[in-house]
Amino acid sequence: MPQQSCLEALRRKNPNIPFYDVFDPAFAPYGRIVQGYDWKEALDFMECTEIPPQGSVYLAKVPALMSLSVAEELRRGLYGEMPVQVGYCNGNNRQLNALEYHKCPEVDAAATDLILLLGDVRDIRGGSYPSSAVKAFYLPKGTACELYATTLHFAPCRVRREGFRCIVVLADGTNLPLESPHSIRNPEDRLLFLRNKWLIAHPESVQAQKSGAFPGISGENIAVISE
Repeated sequence: MPQQSCLEALRRKNPNIPFYDVFDPAFAPYGRIVQGYDWKEALDFMECTEIPPQGSVYLAKVPALMSLSVAEELRRGLYGEMPVQVGYCNGNNRQLNALEYHKCPEVDAAATDLILLLGDVRDIRGGSYPSSAVKAFYLPKGTACELYATTLHFAPCRVRREGFRCIVVLADGTNLPLESPHSIRNPEDRLLFLRNKWLIAHPESVQAQKSGAFPGISGENIAVISE
């Protein structure tokens, strides 16, 4: 299905969710399209990666992706010669469930069409965030975007029944376990979940409840209707 037709179909099926594509000016507060990098080898590798039938799987550091020239180019260019990790998130997710942010940019390269549910960290108040402030963005296959450090995001949502595949680039060490327990000095400290990962969960998310994530998202646990 052509990009515009797919976006229009998603809008018809989800009239209560603000739906855009990443080329729309509405994306500008959240990120930008990443240009000038050759993703072909990385996208070819992703064709052979498995998609779980339910939920999603995230691998932070995949040697086959780390060894590609695009990883070194991103390290030297977009990340200003800081160490990076290149992995992927694959899945069949259809709900919001949680939102996270990092204090570094995240690059997402779509190996299939997918949907990003995004918000703004500056709208968190005392550890609470309304799901009504979330916007949905369609990221077509082969497109890479940079999400700013102020952008709330989580696992993508699928566009098609077979699920989604997404390459994820972050500062090296992100999402590793914390070295030690942290004192709670302010509301943000309650959200620190993993290294360089602040997480706010929807109370209806069973997985989030089991993990001990702070249940600070109010309102509907947004569900995206696709194919």
